[in-house]
Amino acid sequence: MPEHSDVAVDTIPIIDIAGFRDGSAKDQVVRQVQEAAETVGFLYIAGHGVDQAVIDGAFNASRAFFALPEADKLTVKINNSHRGFMPINNSTYTADLKPNFNETFLAGLDLGPDDPDVKAGVPLHGPNQWPTAMPALRPAIDTYFNALRDVGDTVLRIFGRALDLDEDYFLPYFKKPMPFVRLLHYPPQPPTRAENEFGIAPHTDYGFVTILAQDEVGGLQVRRRDGGWIDAPYVPGTFVVNIADMLKRWTNDRWLSTPHRVINTTGRERYSIPFFFDPTYHTLVECIPGCNRDGEAPKYPPITWGDYLKQRFDSTYDYRKAKRQDGA
Repeated sequence: MPEHSDVAVDTIPIIDIAGFRDGSAKDQVVRQVQEAAETVGFLYIAGHGVDQAVIDGAFNASRAFFALPEADKLTVKINNSHRGFMPINNSTYTADLKPNFNETFLAGLDLGPDDPDVKAGVPLHGPNQWPTAMPALRPAIDTYFNALRDVGDTVLRIFGRALDLDEDYFLPYFKKPMPFVRLLHYPPQPPTRAENEFGIAPHTDYGFVTILAQDEVGGLQVRRRDGGWIDAPYVPGTFVVNIADMLKRWTNDRWLSTPHRVINTTGRERYSIPFFFDPTYHTLVECIPGCNRDGEAPKYPPITWGDYLKQRFDSTYDYRKAKRQDGA
């Protein structure tokens, strides 16, 4: 398990990427993102091009889904391709922590039985599940998913430049990516919550990059190097972007993957929608050229992205732990 760097500053920068998208200020945006990735691991992006109506539609659909009776939600209970509904208290990061106090719905690329990877039995590939009790969920989330893929493609190009590579460097690794959109509902926690009880416990994300939409309730916090926590509040018109573990590894620790958590003691329901944008399953991740500065050796051996992700999922999600115990 790689070590993770914490935030050294008290604020998370807000970066308007419109100048990269229209070509008017590419170098400025790249410099700002490079600094944030190397010193914070978190940033807000404005000027991303996603219509607010698309974001609002996804949140409205999320609230309506989680308001369904539990029996209706369980008709799309999460399957082995990591798509569907997970009830509250169904994931744990370490044994000393209580299960995360949230409920989740996940969707990814919608891959039918004729897809070559599905036919080959590649893990974490398959069709999405949609509840018959709420037909409006699929169009709202599909629209949001496609919009966030476009944002993800822009982020890939910014990251390529920010690592002193070609703008298109990462694109071949994302020809058939493994994106997941995750609807999250955090019920309010009591102000007297136990110290080891969280909406989501301190953790780092597993993959390449996370692009997060959150509501105005708040509760997201990012860890500082001194062990304290800073708030990452809702900022209208922005997404929160954070570097994840695999990109940290890919850059030989040049970029940071920073611990974060959610505590919801506001007395209100909290909703957020992270979009995890990750490469093709069979991508071989090894030190990016130029990231082993001053001739230092790569810190990590090469690893296949899909194998790494499956290991991390298997250690976190209860439905996967149960399958391992059953020999599945």
